[in-house]
Amino acid sequence: MGTRAREILGIDPAQLIEELNKAFADEWLAYYQYWVGARVVTGPMRGAVEAELNQHAADELRHAEILARRIIQLGGEPLLSPDQWSSATNCGYESPTDPDVSVILEQNVKGERCAIDTYSRLLKLVEAKDPVTYGMVLSILQDEIEHEDDLESLLRDLETARKK
Repeated sequence: MGTRAREILGIDPAQLIEELNKAFADEWLAYYQYWVGARVVTGPMRGAVEAELNQHAADELRHAEILARRIIQLGGEPLLSPDQWSSATNCGYESPTDPDVSVILEQNVKGERCAIDTYSRLLKLVEAKDPVTYGMVLSILQDEIEHEDDLESLLRDLETARKK
């Protein structure tokens, strides 16, 4: 990180890097949960759900890349091993052992709600202290809010289809 950028940073970089690495772990686990869920999902509306899960997986992978770049800019190192993700994660990982479309959607809604909480907390942490990270986190939070809405909409559509 450049000299002037360090001077305006109003937060301990080590603390921020730690929090960003937790979010980085979350994003990788969310990516995999979406990716594998799209492969195993079964039931009504499977095609629509698979397409949505694949899109969300791509978004989570993009988020991981954004977080890695910021961690490196701050002088840190993103978690280098998948073994580290489960111990660093805020949100965890829930294996899609039941491939039913409603179960897969519910698991991912739960993950998005945790992501919303995580990024809301990160926003408060960096607010007025690190405008670069703030903007980045706000952008990711907007995606996570949209993901939750997308998944909840699919669940409502699924419920309606099953009632018919």
